[in-house]
Amino acid sequence: MSDALTLPAETRERAGKGASRALRREGRVPAVIYGGKEEPTMIHVESKALVKQLMTGHFMNSIVEITLDGKTMRTLPKDVALDPVSDRPIHADFLRMVKGGKIEVDVPVVFVNEEQSPGLKKGGVLNVVRHELELICENDKIPSEIVIDVTGKEVGDSIHISEVELPEGSESAITDRDFTIATLVAPSALKKAEEETDEAELDADGVPATEQEGEEGEEGETSEEGEDKGED
Repeated sequence: MSDALTLPAETRERAGKGASRALRREGRVPAVIYGGKEEPTMIHVESKALVKQLMTGHFMNSIVEITLDGKTMRTLPKDVALDPVSDRPIHADFLRMVKGGKIEVDVPVVFVNEEQSPGLKKGGVLNVVRHELELICENDKIPSEIVIDVTGKEVGDSIHISEVELPEGSESAITDRDFTIATLVAPSALKKAEEETDEAELDADGVPATEQEGEEGEEGETSEEGEDKGED
């Protein structure tokens, strides 16, 4: 996980739409902390502070230490609702992290030693299928990233989850299949796939389907105008 973020909060005494609207008018965002076999804690945080942390790009994948009444609670953001018009946060949910507990998180994948891959040195391309892995981790052992070594990989090789050595305290959340994380493909294979996609979008005469429909529509309108004039 990314380094822990700190977010000051205050206790929210009232729930409901009216109370939430009042908080938003004051530049605050209503939120709740739940989990850990404890009652949910209603809080509100400063909107500017929350937006600033959202702008980091890794807020949803970071541990957030919420300070409330002189105490600090380690949490993990689970959801931030945004206003559909202004795109400003209007509510946030945080999962309370307890000692000895486990949590499901998405951890980014990083590939290393690409210069040691014969396939990549020959011009192959690393086609990343999964940029993040869904893992179940112990609260105090959440990795910041999963490193995958591509040393010795040739064109045509695939990297599956079974090949990845996960950190202690972590396991894959997907256990019903040995899913693919990345493949090494030849540039020609990528080009062929793109050409097939382009061809599928063309009709038999080589005219894009969208243009053909437009021409047919125009002819239809002309014909109808002709019939109308004939009736006059």
